[in-house]
Amino acid sequence: MSLAQPSRNARNFRQVFARFGLWIIFIVLIVLASLLSDRFLSVPNFLNIARQTSVNALLAFGMTAVILTSGIDLAVGSMLALVGVLAALMDHAGLPFALTAVLALAAGAVLGGLNGLTVAYGRIAPFIVTLAALTIWRGVTLVVTDGSPVSGLSDGFKAFGNAEFLGLPSSVWLAAAALLVTWVLLRRTGWGRGVYALGSSEDASRFAGLPVNRLKITVYAFSGLMSGLAALLLTSRLYSAQPTAGSGFELDAIAAVVVGGTSLSGGRGSVIGTLLGALIIGVLNNAMNLLDVNAFYQQIVKGGVILGALLFERLLSRS
Repeated sequence: MSLAQPSRNARNFRQVFARFGLWIIFIVLIVLASLLSDRFLSVPNFLNIARQTSVNALLAFGMTAVILTSGIDLAVGSMLALVGVLAALMDHAGLPFALTAVLALAAGAVLGGLNGLTVAYGRIAPFIVTLAALTIWRGVTLVVTDGSPVSGLSDGFKAFGNAEFLGLPSSVWLAAAALLVTWVLLRRTGWGRGVYALGSSEDASRFAGLPVNRLKITVYAFSGLMSGLAALLLTSRLYSAQPTAGSGFELDAIAAVVVGGTSLSGGRGSVIGTLLGALIIGVLNNAMNLLDVNAFYQQIVKGGVILGALLFERLLSRS
């Protein structure tokens, strides 16, 4: 009895921490940040965290769908830059912002879909395909812009990412809407069930009659769509389309997904966890900025967070 009781207690502890561990880590991080910086616990700073996190959250929502299929999308930052430039050029051409937004989102979905098409029918590893796409789309962006920013946006475009509603920035509302849509798609539709099944076992999914290739194309298209929305938001906030925008954003998006508990082997995870992971990364970045931590050391810390999350996920899986 004495031997069984500790084992049962340890098992219960693992179950509780597996369910609420991210929230515990998030709360501890906020407490530590508030103790280390007297500027952290303020409404303006929280709004700043929300604005900074919203772009990464959008990219991470799309990345979640891809990783759930045991894939990866390293091209989200390059797609963001290219779509942002295309949107700015359409705005310069005099198109209404509503039409510009629709076309920009469609462009993002097409770029992502091309990645998915290559993965599905080219039978090439997603890492290789999206690594090549990262370089290609960034190169196209630099060619189109000649390496120069595209500025002088219309008032409607500028208002998109800088307006406020009920005291909250528009970026927060956009991220919330994208979160809801992603959650419904993954949890309440046949497409979402197919995504989870594909990540659990591609062979079993084929035997079950699931459209495996179509699922792969659509998850990458969805990732491209989220990149397009993030591009509109970031371009609006910066008042210009930067050809170097989104550089390194894929790492933060992957970090948010992994820290949020989604397994890189696919089939397990949730977009709610991804949001929490994005908030943890956002609070971590904000706290290090407030403490004037050198940018080089910030990269080391974020890399350590990703590695720690992977090790923690592996320990929970073994348990």
